[in-house]
Amino acid sequence: MQYRLLGRTGVRVSPLCMGTMTFGEAADESESARMFARCREVGINFFDCANGYAGGRAEMILGKLIADCRDDVVITSKVGFPQGQDANQKGASRRHMQLQVETSLKRLNTDRIDVYFVHRFDPDTPIEATMRALDDLVRQGKILYPAISNWAAWQIAKALGVAACNDYARVEVLQPMYNLVKRQAEVEILPMAQAEQIGVISYSPLGGGLLTGKYSTSSKAGDGRLVQNQMYAARYGDERNFEVAERFTAYAADKGQHPVTLAVAWVMSHPAITAPIIGARSVEQLEPSLAALDVPMTPEWRAEISALSPAPPPAHDRSEEAQ
Repeated sequence: MQYRLLGRTGVRVSPLCMGTMTFGEAADESESARMFARCREVGINFFDCANGYAGGRAEMILGKLIADCRDDVVITSKVGFPQGQDANQKGASRRHMQLQVETSLKRLNTDRIDVYFVHRFDPDTPIEATMRALDDLVRQGKILYPAISNWAAWQIAKALGVAACNDYARVEVLQPMYNLVKRQAEVEILPMAQAEQIGVISYSPLGGGLLTGKYSTSSKAGDGRLVQNQMYAARYGDERNFEVAERFTAYAADKGQHPVTLAVAWVMSHPAITAPIIGARSVEQLEPSLAALDVPMTPEWRAEISALSPAPPPAHDRSEEAQ
């Protein structure tokens, strides 16, 4: 296993991060344990979680699994999405974060969370207040590295500026969506991460299942999230995404590769990506993602795959200057 530095933290993590969104929901506790053990077997030391996954059960399961190897693994959790009906059970306020970090620490059965994400942007809380609250959690020793998921580049840049001006702990890790059909992160977020030496663990490398080989322009049925989950259907339902999936599946077959393996390897090969977050409902479903560790993705091969989907437009309107 060739471990990678997580931004400028000095922490070394595996080039794949195991996501635990299925723990306690699509995967029961015993299957979650099997997947955890398989990840550890191949050298994965990085596990992503959130306070809202399976209503908190994912954190509880992960907490049990890391009990005898806590110092050997790097774990994350998140705060921001609603955790109840109360008006204050959401967001990135100091109050909500202080309450939720305590809850997460108890579920995870640990004294610190290595990487703590603000799960989404909170328009009702000033960035200054959020960064001060994260800094407080670092100083209290409850979290080690502040992190951000699902923010725009300008919001992240402002957070970095606020931290620098006030000597707060800065954002050290980002978690954007990134896959062959969702490439917006290439425009500003990933270049910014490289320039500022911020770690990136991107999510949804398989496009919600779109890039697994199950879907094409003529095959959109089945029991996957794209069919059963309204959020994923809205996110990936555009016909052009299915056209990309169809081209990609044919390309993978021509190369003798499982489409899941190739999709994960493509994300993993971006120079700004520290580790894609992979996930599964079972060990058997997990194996093709793990196989990406052995794919010798070259720049030329990456460029061929990239050409299967439209590149996002540049951050400005001078398209003639696009590199």
